[in-house]
Amino acid sequence: MSTANISVPVLSVASLESYISSVNRIPMLTPEREHALAVALKERGDLAAASELVMSHLRLVVSIARNYAGYGLQQSDLIQEGNIGLMKAVKRFDHDRGVRLVSFAVHWIKAEMHEYILKNWRIVKVATTKAQRKLFFNLRSMKPNFGTLSPTEVKEVARQLNVKETDVSEMEKRLTGQEISLEPNDGDDENWVSPIAYLSDNSVDPADRLGAMQKEVAAVEGMEAALASLDERSRRIIQTRWLNDGEEKTLHELAAEYGVSAERIRQIEVKAMQKMKLQLQDYAAA
Repeated sequence: MSTANISVPVLSVASLESYISSVNRIPMLTPEREHALAVALKERGDLAAASELVMSHLRLVVSIARNYAGYGLQQSDLIQEGNIGLMKAVKRFDHDRGVRLVSFAVHWIKAEMHEYILKNWRIVKVATTKAQRKLFFNLRSMKPNFGTLSPTEVKEVARQLNVKETDVSEMEKRLTGQEISLEPNDGDDENWVSPIAYLSDNSVDPADRLGAMQKEVAAVEGMEAALASLDERSRRIIQTRWLNDGEEKTLHELAAEYGVSAERIRQIEVKAMQKMKLQLQDYAAA
C-alpha cells in the first residue's frame, strides 16, 4: 500500500477549524469493523479499507497535534505531518497482535511530528542526539512553572532524563529565548535601535577587505609557483624545513636522509630561498 493513494480531507491554515470539524464527524470504528478492514488490507491490499482506517483516526492526529502548540509552528502543518505518520501506521498495522490501531498509530504520528519540529524549529542544531531530542520534547512539560529552573530543578530534570545538567540549562535558554528581528519593523518606536545598526562592522571597508583577500590569494598562488620552480630535492628541503605544520625537520635530519653534511643542506636551502624570492618578485610584478 502506498500512502500516496490515500485521500484525506483538504487542510489549509484558513480552513483549519472546518477541517477539524469535518474529521470529528467521521464515525469511529468498532473493534470488529477495524479488524475486518485490517484483514482486507493485509490479505487483499484493499485500498478502500486502508482509506477507512485512516479517515476514522484523523481525529487522533488532531488531538496529538494540540500537544505541540508551544513550538511556534502552524497546527495545520503539524496535522499534515501527523497524517503521514498515521498512513505509515496503517500500512504496518498487524491485527493479529491483539492491539487496537489507535495504540499502534500514536508512535508513528508522534515520530513524524517530532521530525518536522526538529527540522523547522529554531533550535534544531542542538537537538541532534537521542538524549537531546528527549530533553527537547520533555523539558517544557517538566518545568514546574513558567520561570527559570532553579539549580535544584535543573539537577532533578537532568537526573530524570539522564542528561548533563549543562545540557538542561542550555536547552532551557534556547527554549525561552526570544527571537529579535535584525531589521526595524514598521511598528517599532522611533527611538528603537535595531540590531543591524550595532552588529555591522565599520572597522573594515568592504573594498579594503576584498583587496586584502585578493592579496592573500595571490600570495598563496605565488608561493605555489615559487615551489614549483625548484628541483625536487630543493623543494622537499624547503617544505620539510619550513612548511610542515610543526613537524619541520632539522638540518642534521635532512643530512642523514640525503647522505650529505648539514652544511650542504644549508647551502641548498639558502640557494632555494634566493630562487624563490626572485620568483615571488616576478609573480608580484605580473
